[in-house]
Amino acid sequence: MAESEVPSARSTTVLTDISPISWEHPADRAALQTLRSVPGFNEAVKKIAGFFGERGVRLLFQANAVRVGPNQFPKLNTMLTEVCETMDWANLPDLFVSQTPFVNAGAIGLDEPFILLNSGAVSLLDDDETRVIIGHELGHIISGHALYRTILILVLTIGIKNLPFLAGLALLPIQLALLEWYRKSELSADRAGLLATQDTEASKRMFMKLAGGGDASQMNLEAFMEQAREYESEGGPLDTIYKILNTLNATHPFNTLRAAELDKWITGGTYEVILGGDYQRRSETADEPPLKEDVRDAAEYYTKEAKEVVGQVTSAAKKAAQAFSDAFKNKTE
Repeated sequence: MAESEVPSARSTTVLTDISPISWEHPADRAALQTLRSVPGFNEAVKKIAGFFGERGVRLLFQANAVRVGPNQFPKLNTMLTEVCETMDWANLPDLFVSQTPFVNAGAIGLDEPFILLNSGAVSLLDDDETRVIIGHELGHIISGHALYRTILILVLTIGIKNLPFLAGLALLPIQLALLEWYRKSELSADRAGLLATQDTEASKRMFMKLAGGGDASQMNLEAFMEQAREYESEGGPLDTIYKILNTLNATHPFNTLRAAELDKWITGGTYEVILGGDYQRRSETADEPPLKEDVRDAAEYYTKEAKEVVGQVTSAAKKAAQAFSDAFKNKTE
């Protein structure tokens, strides 16, 4: 299909007045609570936002980008309209395409968030996968993620040393907490991307391409999903430690993990329940503070993770002790 051609309208279930609480991952909400409790965090946010301002952020990220519209990237414009209609989001955000080979996208802004789509992503993904990534970024906007994500992007792009007005603040804990929440917020937005497109195959295939590149004919989706499940479920305590260390300074979880997490959400039944109309409405929920049920679910999620790690370490220690005991007995017999 030529770029000037606009894809035909897709049939999706409109999720009228859907609240982001319906798709937000419990780890996202837990990490956000932790982030807001870090000493100096609120002060850092105010100083960074005050220094750059809405106009400064827009100039920084839009100076070398093309605004999507009916006459520029019309296919992307139609996709944006489609996902906003499905998510019942009347305030269409601006969408920009920026020339860079790196495959990425972002929801950026302080007061009026916009979506920035790298040209590398446009080239790599097919129409259905591109629609998923636009829905993903819209999910960030509806969830109110854009402010904190923008703050982290500014910190990582410009560098803490080049932000002298933050002097006196303990910035490493803030940066690490931001990164942890940023990664967990991706799990929420992955669900939003699926709901916005209602295309499970494209949603999973997007992760496969992000992990392995663009030649889908050389890859197999089911084999990739099996790899994703193995990555999440297999390995001992040392593997768990490596997984944590490998992501400490990363902005995104591994694509295999994201695929496995989304697959669990689908097979768990929540996705189908939402499509059936059973979900929380924006008109029924307050943005802050989170509902008690969400806090409870978040606590249960991290407690489960911690128990699994402790269990693995304890099991490994018992096996090592037993091996030592057996070896000692053999030498003394």
